[in-house]
Amino acid sequence: MLDYKTFRSLLFKSNPESVHNFLESLCKIAPKIPYLLPFLAQKSCVEDASLMQKIDGMDFYNPIGLAAGFDKNATMIETLCSLGFSFLEVGAVTPMPQQGNPKPRLWRHITEESLQNVMGFNNDGVQSIASRIGGMYPFCVPLGINIGKNKATPQEKAIEDYCALARSFQITSDYLSINVSSPNTPDLRDLQNKDFLKELFLALREIYSKPLYLKISPDLEIDSILELIEVALSSGANGIIATNTTTDYSLVKTPQNLGGLSGKVLSQKSREILKEIGKVYAKKTTIISVGGIFDAKEAYERIALGANLIQVYSGLIFEGPLLVWKINQGLKELLNNDGLDNISQLVGANL
Repeated sequence: MLDYKTFRSLLFKSNPESVHNFLESLCKIAPKIPYLLPFLAQKSCVEDASLMQKIDGMDFYNPIGLAAGFDKNATMIETLCSLGFSFLEVGAVTPMPQQGNPKPRLWRHITEESLQNVMGFNNDGVQSIASRIGGMYPFCVPLGINIGKNKATPQEKAIEDYCALARSFQITSDYLSINVSSPNTPDLRDLQNKDFLKELFLALREIYSKPLYLKISPDLEIDSILELIEVALSSGANGIIATNTTTDYSLVKTPQNLGGLSGKVLSQKSREILKEIGKVYAKKTTIISVGGIFDAKEAYERIALGANLIQVYSGLIFEGPLLVWKINQGLKELLNNDGLDNISQLVGANL
């Protein structure tokens, strides 16, 4: 466990996608090295009764999960689990393999501690990924799959893509995250409308018996977000993941004019949207907050604003592999200071 900031400065000298591929290779090798993953788990995993929850039939030993996009092809599950995550979201996965958008397609905004990507759902396709997960499922923590349509699939056949994915992952997943909010597939966000979501979730509910969560964009007006959530929930969704990346490029000094921003620049927007969602839906449905969560204080505030669980991604890049341990240790201390016995008692407390 060398000082991560020193290691980070070396990593950040290279192309971000090349670094990610390098780290993926390390994560693939790690399970084959005797005693390495148990050692990592001993340093990173925080098991404490105050952090444990049962949500939608799934057991979470802490509230911190990995957001979609980091492990697109389910090749890093074992190693990521040893870093202390209580659930992992794989993907986005599409029915057919696809290369994604042309490179370069991932950039760092180091001063703002944020990332910008226009990856475009690059993945190995459902057949390969479902088979890969099937070799280790059921896993020791819940595994979610973020699903989206192929770029070449016309809008009028989008539901067929989502339903095909739901059938393929019915046995080898614990929940599905429905992605109609990525800015990196042409016209995908056009599917964020009431008629499509109603038809989609009614169709998925006929196929998939486990939890379904709608992942929403932070770039919609809050009234539209609340309308879409209501339609999704009334049509079979179990909860909401808020939020995906933003296309508000004014948040960084030197943006690319494409793709979505994540990291600290998304924090305020994601928090404000969560607060409005929480006012209506906290404790009534499952809410997973994601976007710019880098420490225990921010995680604690998100839960107090109505989130049952949180996810991180960019924070892992900028803060390093002990991020989950630091957040969970901080959550324990904050709960103790407020006289709370369990994290579930915090949900919505600041609304």
